Amino acid sequence: MSIQATPTPGKLLLTPVDHLLIMIDFQSQMSFATKSIDAITLRNNAALVSAAAAEFHVSTILTTVAAKSFSGPIFEEITSAFPGQALFDRTSMNTWEDAAVIADVNRIGKTRIVLAGLWTSVCIVGPALSAIDQGFEVYVIADACGDVSTEAHERAIERIVQAGGRPMTSLQYLLELQRDWARTDTYEATTGVAKKYGGAYGLGVTYAKTMFGAHEG
Repeated sequence: MSIQATPTPGKLLLTPVDHLLIMIDFQSQMSFATKSIDAITLRNNAALVSAAAAEFHVSTILTTVAAKSFSGPIFEEITSAFPGQALFDRTSMNTWEDAAVIADVNRIGKTRIVLAGLWTSVCIVGPALSAIDQGFEVYVIADACGDVSTEAHERAIERIVQAGGRPMTSLQYLLELQRDWARTDTYEATTGVAKKYGGAYGLGVTYAKTMFGAHEG
C-alpha cells in the first residue's frame, strides 16, 4: 500500500488563527540573571515574536510577575507591538495557576499554546507542563526564552520535550505564520519584521530588495 502525497501543510504546523501566544515575565529583574542568552539577542527575539504575532493578529496574552514591587516593567519592544493591551500581573511563578490568566485562556479558546519568556526552568516549564497535562498542545520558542545558565535552559527544554512539548525558534515562528510568499496580504509585514529583527537573514532580504528589486513571491 503506497502513501499518496498531497500539496497541503502538515497538521503540526502553526497558523495565525490556531494558537494562543503567551509571553511571560520579560522583565528587568528576570533579565539581569539570565545567562543562557545575551540581553541584546533576547530583546531582539522577543521583539521579533511580538511583531510577528501583532502583524498576523495572533491571540496574545502578556503577563508579568510582581511588576511594581520587585521584577520591574515588561520589555518596551513587547508592549509597543500591542499598544493598550492589559498586562496580567501575578504572584504565582506558574502562569497556569493564575485564575485571571486562565479565564482569558478559556475566553480565547485555543487548544494550542505557544510560550516564550523568562526563566525557562520556572516560568516556562510551569505553564508548559500544566497545559500539556490538561490536554493542550504546547510549543516553546526556545530562543525567546532564557535562564540563569545554559544548563538550566537546556534541561528545561528537554523536560518540556519529554512531556510532549515542541520547541521552535523566533524566526521559524515568523516564517511558519507566513509559509507561502504568494500570500501577498502579509508579505510586506513579514519581510518588514525580518528586515528589522531577522539578523543576517534580514540583512539578506534588505540587500536583495535594494540591489535587485527582488521579491520572494
